[in-house]
Amino acid sequence: MRLSARVDYALRAAAELASVADGAAAGRSRPVTAEQIARAQDIPPKFLESILLQLRRGGIVHAQRGPEGGYWLARPATEISLAEVIRVIDGPLAHVRGQRPEQLGYQGAARALQDVWIALRASEREILELVTIADVAGGNLPGRVNDLAADPRAWS
Repeated sequence: MRLSARVDYALRAAAELASVADGAAAGRSRPVTAEQIARAQDIPPKFLESILLQLRRGGIVHAQRGPEGGYWLARPATEISLAEVIRVIDGPLAHVRGQRPEQLGYQGAARALQDVWIALRASEREILELVTIADVAGGNLPGRVNDLAADPRAWS
């Protein structure tokens, strides 16, 4: 799986916003400026601005302009999966040559590749929909994720 810098920064920004949430209704906390997020996560500020715009349009964050302005999560971090953020930024989880796996037309000896790509997408989806922004921000990942990450083969 290859994640773009844009997705990496979006996930880090969302986790940063989750870390400042005060538990108020709808997960709203005090607004955090893009500059504060950029500094905390070492993200290029101009790049972050465009990412935050995408997250706002995708319903992940809300924004407020002005001296008291900034960004906050649109919903509680426990309700926002990593998969949702990735889809907002980069679209569907698994593509092969820009196509969804079920749209591929493999023939002959390669026919089973389609099932492999679909299974890969299902596996990615299982983890990315299981893990929430709150899990990342709190450092408390689900047991299934911890088990997979603890396997030495996962690190090579």
